[in-house]
Amino acid sequence: MTFMRSILNPLIRPEDVLPSSSQMEVIGVFNPGVAQYRGETVLLVRVAERPKQLDATQIAVPVFDPVDRNIGVQSFVKADPENDSSDVRVLRTRHRDYLTSISHFRLARVLADGSISVDARPAMMPNTAYETYGIEDPRITEIDGTYYITYSAVSDRGIVTVLARTVDFIEFLRLGIIFHPDNKDVALFPGTIDGRFYALHRPSTSTYGSPEIWLAESPDLLHWGNHQRLMGVRPGQWDSHRIGAGAVPFLTADGWLEIYHGADENNRYCLGAVLLDRDAPWQVIARTTEPLLLPAAPYEAQGFYPNVVFSCGAICVDDQVTVFYGAGDSTVASAQISLVDVLNALDASPAISA
Repeated sequence: MTFMRSILNPLIRPEDVLPSSSQMEVIGVFNPGVAQYRGETVLLVRVAERPKQLDATQIAVPVFDPVDRNIGVQSFVKADPENDSSDVRVLRTRHRDYLTSISHFRLARVLADGSISVDARPAMMPNTAYETYGIEDPRITEIDGTYYITYSAVSDRGIVTVLARTVDFIEFLRLGIIFHPDNKDVALFPGTIDGRFYALHRPSTSTYGSPEIWLAESPDLLHWGNHQRLMGVRPGQWDSHRIGAGAVPFLTADGWLEIYHGADENNRYCLGAVLLDRDAPWQVIARTTEPLLLPAAPYEAQGFYPNVVFSCGAICVDDQVTVFYGAGDSTVASAQISLVDVLNALDASPAISA
């Protein structure tokens, strides 16, 4: 059994979102964090913008200036052989690499008919020297009435994970960097387990390792240690090249359920699930052998970066699991599956769970 896509997909498209300024254009809205707040479902959506490309001979890239506190534009000659733009996401120059877009977060709300209303102005913009290339992929965890947001801060200093919090989705307070470069895909467990906070994270790769899911613990959400590898890639399968945390884990009668993403050698991103022990989340109970959602719809198979479904948020209400996900790094979509079907899709054999 797999996820059933919403008939309203894609829920948010770039043309549905106003740019943050007149010099920018929105090229992607994707990878929203999700929370339930005062009886409604709210999304914190990643909005990717780029400078309007006014000169066909130039490549204009955006960079946030933490001193002037604005987004500036730098231009490079497209025909220069030292300027490599073969990857649409990155411009590689002789001295430095740049992202071709810069992201911020926009608040959105799910309406009664399933459609989504997007705020006209950003909720969070790049703000520090660690965010000069933007802020990406928020995940929202509610703990005792406070909503904690983990996100990737990107700059020429690397990718770090920042923790922020809000109680009203109006004011957002940054609490600082909690995972050093390069680290991303950080998802906080809601609440403590035996007095400790836990987080899934994805450290940078090395000569010997693969991009895999790790677990860390903390006494206060700010200081993290006791890092341990939770689970790895699986050669020959849909998650053979890289994996990372997707949605915030949620508790079921059988343990913690995590909807995670995996990619193969062709960079096809799919969603699967893993079940973790309720009291010992470093123990994998079971894991799906086949993806629960793979890029098949046109808005998933195409886009700014095609063949991608990538989730940062899911909710479970009345045993119905709804994921909100980025499709093709371009749009926001949603899909549903029953919790029973997810649990039935899990395989507890040791070879699969490793």
